[in-house]
Amino acid sequence: MKKHIFFLFTLISLVSTSLSAQKNIIDEVIWIVGDEAILRSEVEEQRLRAQYDGTPIQGDPYCVIPEQIAINKLFLHQAVLDSIQVNESSVTSQVENRLSFFISQIGSKEKMEEYFGKNTVQLREDLRTLFREQMIIHQMQQKFVGDINSTPSDVRRFFTALPVDSIPTVPAQVELQIISFEPPVPIEETNRIKERLRQFTERVNTGETEFSVLARLYSEDTESAKRGGELGFMGRGQLVPEFATVAFNLTDPKKVSRIVQSEFGYHIIQLIEKRGDRLNCRHILLKPHVSQIDKRKAELKLDSIANQIRSGKISFEQGVIYFSQDKSSAMNAGLMLNEKTGTSKFEYQDLPQEVAKVVYNMNVGEISKPFSMINPSTNKEVVAVVKLKSKTENHKANMSDDFQMLRSYYENKKKEEFIKDWIVKKQKETYISIDPAWQNCNFQYPGWIKK
Repeated sequence: MKKHIFFLFTLISLVSTSLSAQKNIIDEVIWIVGDEAILRSEVEEQRLRAQYDGTPIQGDPYCVIPEQIAINKLFLHQAVLDSIQVNESSVTSQVENRLSFFISQIGSKEKMEEYFGKNTVQLREDLRTLFREQMIIHQMQQKFVGDINSTPSDVRRFFTALPVDSIPTVPAQVELQIISFEPPVPIEETNRIKERLRQFTERVNTGETEFSVLARLYSEDTESAKRGGELGFMGRGQLVPEFATVAFNLTDPKKVSRIVQSEFGYHIIQLIEKRGDRLNCRHILLKPHVSQIDKRKAELKLDSIANQIRSGKISFEQGVIYFSQDKSSAMNAGLMLNEKTGTSKFEYQDLPQEVAKVVYNMNVGEISKPFSMINPSTNKEVVAVVKLKSKTENHKANMSDDFQMLRSYYENKKKEEFIKDWIVKKQKETYISIDPAWQNCNFQYPGWIKK
């Protein structure tokens, strides 16, 4: 769905560059929407933020930005009338995660405050307002369009009426079956990982090295490693159970937890802060790695299975039942499911990178040679073979092959039209005043200016 139709709330600029740039601006009211004012400073903040982030604005920013703010105010006003409420714990979670991100990127709370020109309390309130309004607008829009659906005859009529040059192009898609095997990790490798984590714990507890330094250098959770292992404020439900149990029992920020095993590997954890039912902590993750010998054994085993399938001794489906350790596909005859779409069809860009490389030049019915990949479900290294079940080249959409895609396309168009019509109707019902100096615009919705 086009972003300029749904108008998800534009991120309010907090950076000090925008604040300093406004020192020479005399603030003024430029729009009034209902009983809400839009200030020149709001527009300037968002313009500078977009410039700072390299975000393109389609059109004159002094026309586009205030119109987007005005539309957001229409949604927010309707949300008050409809008593739309948001989950405050979700708001708090987003706020704390964003503050943690800022601190990790800038270096410290003090540097963050200097950077934004605001103290942490002010920043927290600004972010709370921002995220709460984002969520309210999203809920309001979902309330409007959540019940919009279609019948097959609706989709057929819609498709039949489409001009030829408006029929969408469907990217190449494939369906795959997979057999995967997870080579065993030698006990010596597990012991090596645990011993290394014990050494890290000793270095932290004796004051030899900061936990955050070790996390940056050695943790295999690459994203949190960039932040010194910091995860940001999270509730129990956002963490895997084994990790959450240990993390929430920590009380001393100076101490390091025992070694924790999870589906991702082995961790040690350090508490940063608890706040109600949420906590912020650091961790170091090390993953046991399969030896080349064991990986080669797994490849030979899968190669033998693939040859039996190719020769007709067993079917691919039987190979899945007897040998595959991929739980997510085992009940579907090995058919891989696309979590993004809920179907078995993948565009190449949606496949795991290792799989995409293997299947790109394969023919339908062909079975690959064994290859290594990271299982997206378990984040562990596995050896796999895949069968290309079907392949559809780039083509213009048609009802027989692309009904679900056309149905989604049709419903999205209906939702866009509903939102457009609602905005036009709301413009007529709402008092709107625009400073004459800000009226010379080619607005997307001309009804702002009453004639």
